[in-house]
Amino acid sequence: MYAVVEIGGHQYKVSENDRIFVNRLNTDDEKISFDRVLLIKDDKDKVKVGQPVIDGAKVDAKIVDHLKGDKVIVFKKKRRKGYKVKRGHRQLLTQLQIEKIS
Repeated sequence: MYAVVEIGGHQYKVSENDRIFVNRLNTDDEKISFDRVLLIKDDKDKVKVGQPVIDGAKVDAKIVDHLKGDKVIVFKKKRRKGYKVKRGHRQLLTQLQIEKIS
């Protein structure tokens, strides 16, 4: 069984006991529920698609950790002009453990 859920403007394909990384969620709760479920496929290969969301469907998750992602280097250079800029960026992430799809 899996579902496609919208979290923070992004769509994720999740199933139970999955661990996913999403953009930082500003909440102090241990458990969180998402009700913007776009698609559900059950064990009997029955697919239910929402228009745009499925009424009454939700995904329950537990927040495991708040962390930073890997560093991304942004390097800009214009040849023969003496222009070089090196910047780095680390995305703030939240790790979720999917507990239940209902």
